[in-house]
Amino acid sequence: MSTPILWTYANNDQYPPPQASDEWLQQYCQHLKPEFLDEMWSGEQLSIKPAWQPLIQQLNSLSPNAFHKPRLEAKRLLQENGTTYNVHSQANQSLRSWQLDPLPLVLAENEWQSLERGLQQRALLFDCILQDLYGERRLLKQNVIPPELVFAHPGFQRPCDQVRLALSHQLMHFAVDIARGADGQFWVLADRAQNPSGAGYALECRMIMNRIIPEAMRSITVHRLYHFFQSWRNGLQALVSQHSDEARIVVLTPGPDNDTYYEHAYLATYLGYLLVQGDDLTVRDGKVWLKSLAGLQRVDIILRKTDDLSCDPLELQQDSQQGVPGLLQAVRNQTVAINNPLGSSILENPGLLAFLPAIAKNLLGETLQLPAVGTWWCGQKPALEHVLTNFEKLVIKPIFGNGSCYYPALMTAEEQQQLKDKIKQMPYFYVGQQQPQLATTPTLINDELLPRYYQLRTFLIAEGGSYVALPGGLTRIANNNEGWFQWQTNGGISKDTWILSHEVDRPIRLQPMTPGGVAVQSYEGILPSRAAESLFWVGRYIERAEGSSRLLRTIMDHINNQDEFASEADQQCLYVLLTGLTVMTNTLPGFTGEDTKQKCKQPNPELISLVRDSERVGSLAQVLAAFLHASFSVRDLWSSDTWRTIDDIDDILGQLYCPPTDLGDLQSCLDELITTIMAFTGLTAESMPHESGWYLFDLGRRIERSLLQISLTQSCFSQGLDETVEHLLQEALLVNNESLITHRRRYRSLQQMENTLALLILDETNPRALAYQIYRIQRLIDHLPHRHQQREYSAEQRIILATATRLRLATANMLAQRGEDGQLHVLIELLEACNSNLLELANTLHHTYFSHTEQAQQLTSMSAEIAMPNEVNV
Repeated sequence: MSTPILWTYANNDQYPPPQASDEWLQQYCQHLKPEFLDEMWSGEQLSIKPAWQPLIQQLNSLSPNAFHKPRLEAKRLLQENGTTYNVHSQANQSLRSWQLDPLPLVLAENEWQSLERGLQQRALLFDCILQDLYGERRLLKQNVIPPELVFAHPGFQRPCDQVRLALSHQLMHFAVDIARGADGQFWVLADRAQNPSGAGYALECRMIMNRIIPEAMRSITVHRLYHFFQSWRNGLQALVSQHSDEARIVVLTPGPDNDTYYEHAYLATYLGYLLVQGDDLTVRDGKVWLKSLAGLQRVDIILRKTDDLSCDPLELQQDSQQGVPGLLQAVRNQTVAINNPLGSSILENPGLLAFLPAIAKNLLGETLQLPAVGTWWCGQKPALEHVLTNFEKLVIKPIFGNGSCYYPALMTAEEQQQLKDKIKQMPYFYVGQQQPQLATTPTLINDELLPRYYQLRTFLIAEGGSYVALPGGLTRIANNNEGWFQWQTNGGISKDTWILSHEVDRPIRLQPMTPGGVAVQSYEGILPSRAAESLFWVGRYIERAEGSSRLLRTIMDHINNQDEFASEADQQCLYVLLTGLTVMTNTLPGFTGEDTKQKCKQPNPELISLVRDSERVGSLAQVLAAFLHASFSVRDLWSSDTWRTIDDIDDILGQLYCPPTDLGDLQSCLDELITTIMAFTGLTAESMPHESGWYLFDLGRRIERSLLQISLTQSCFSQGLDETVEHLLQEALLVNNESLITHRRRYRSLQQMENTLALLILDETNPRALAYQIYRIQRLIDHLPHRHQQREYSAEQRIILATATRLRLATANMLAQRGEDGQLHVLIELLEACNSNLLELANTLHHTYFSHTEQAQQLTSMSAEIAMPNEVNV
């Protein structure tokens, strides 16, 4: 049995020593290794470090089980908020939720101040490097850095030569990955410059921490994060040209399939900017324009989250589908400003780390305050020999790529030799880096407190003549204790980072005056065409899911109420409903194929397939997956409460994938799904501004509900069935449309065809009736922006007016009239006309509002030399 550790609180009498109940702290100390430095525990003094004492005091009475609740609460909140790292682009893939450790990394204020000065110097240095490499190139002319290190790096974009922002600082946003070594010194692991990610996740982590440990957040004075994001706003507004009175700022994202798309949407929402993709923008007359429902809108500033090479297929990467052709020329013209400038990815070259001390002396005349881990660029012979000699002690990195690393110590002899051969063939493409022995920090792993390696990503923003650092940053830790690098390749857990403060941060105005009197334009009514189309399809998919769920539930109720002695009329009614389900969901052959009778006698396998098979077009699972993907593509437009219902729908979809034991299990899921869908549509109606986006969302719903209603009504009443069967079908339709109670209240027990058709087809006060949908569509279309202010109706207005007029002229008695063959010809003719008009309307809306300019396409395969606008001279 190990001897209990006796500890004290070092240099602080404010907090009493832990009680004997601090079993979790005792257990933590047993896992510490003498050769490692720990952030919380001082092994030399057997004491808790002063910076951690306020937090430990808060946790003084906790047992290991007490950590369980905040961990689960953090997981729940992150899931409800939709905080993810990867998105699913296919129906059978799932989101990878962000993981948050409820215990933060704590740093003392004086320690942070020293670190902050080093970070600010580093940001200034990299800004000078960026300006020099795309300007005078003194570093190359004076042989401070070798030319191969720059010109062999794909991040050096020759078309960006001499392109500058109208500010003293060119590098607006900068991030540095750091970690503490066993010697207590912070070391730089990497620099991020072209579109650093993580600040949004750091903000989200802080928001969650405020929820799960509110007492600690209130009692411990920690530097807040909002000043940093306010500086970010100010820095972006400072990019506006002096002659511009207003600025429209957008966030350019690669799209929902990007790893960090959640952060892009989160930051756009938090900063109050519009989230756009490359297809949403176009360059006309040397200026950048947003393709919106209201026409082209001028864009002044782009906060880009897209890589350098992908931003302009005209001058950079020709096969890029994420960029804006002509964007770089607009930047040259200074009609638009980009944060960060194109070409910034050259600063992420790890080979620069080997030359930074000399660069700092040359450009700043200063000694580098924050050192980087030992780095050897293999493009120089002595460094190459060092790397090959100490191969297993180093980490091998390409100077450009997706961040992949090679660890010779984990390779076989054959793999090591293959890597050495690659390095010898292209030595300038690789660096060797020392793998430092890093410090550990307390981390909650499966409700047990364990020491884990960590690294901290810090963020800086240019404001005025200096750089502002985010107090703290995003701390990432490894899931195991095998090595500091494991979190990068196998996921990992994030932590909030607390910088202690001796005083409470002063509050700031939520809407401060912008510098120079520059006003940020309002985005009221401004919606990218792509987002508008996504909202339209969100509405259609969610209505399709609800319609399918309701009919499936109605059919399952019918099956459960039947027995082996069911009447022929009951069986015929079920047959019609099943074929109607196949036609309505367009999942042919389904219940309409050659083996229709056999499937109708044993419908369960087909019904289960219609619910669960995500690979089957038209199935409920496939429709829900399409809904989730469409809603995620406009993540920035949903309120937090609305997003929780979207997350609930995702959870229900996961339940549908599980094999059911019987139809009762599916019915329970369908009940829950229908209720959640109603909550989603209700929250959307009550939280989304009733502007163009909401109009199109509701248009999608109303068009889809109309088409589903028409399809099912045609299936039920187009066959001239027996009167008893028709009565059963009428009741099933009323139940399916939540209208049975209304029917009974209006008509008592008198169930006639004209009464049913009056309620489900012609009643403009019934939210489930076809007429109600048509009249809603008519009003919604009138609210849409119309391009040409003419006295005549637009194409979509004419289509819906003709449909509404035909419905208004019809009567229930007319629709219930039968021909000599017993068919409801007038009803079927009306439904066919409405169906045709609605399909034409959907097509007209697409061409009118969802496509303004043609997709950019490269017409030639110009060589890089031909595409370059100017020569680069060294």
